[in-house]
Amino acid sequence: MLVELMLSGQRAEDLGKEYGVHPASIRSWKRTYLSNRESFTGSGTPSLTPEQKEIKALKKQLRNAEIERDILKKAVSIFSKSDN
Repeated sequence: MLVELMLSGQRAEDLGKEYGVHPASIRSWKRTYLSNRESFTGSGTPSLTPEQKEIKALKKQLRNAEIERDILKKAVSIFSKSDN
């Protein structure tokens, strides 16, 4: 909404005072919006393509698998010490 107001001619300084947002943030949002119009969601992050969503999900699964592996390694180490 602030970007749209700025594009309509209002100054970032005036909008910042009115809405309690730093003018530099509003200008940054405007640059992001203008460079990514087709994918701008308004939340500061561009929307992802289906492939990017799949990659993100796979990276999350890999991180979880690595954490589980590390936990199991520690458990094996602990149990093998107690067998001696």
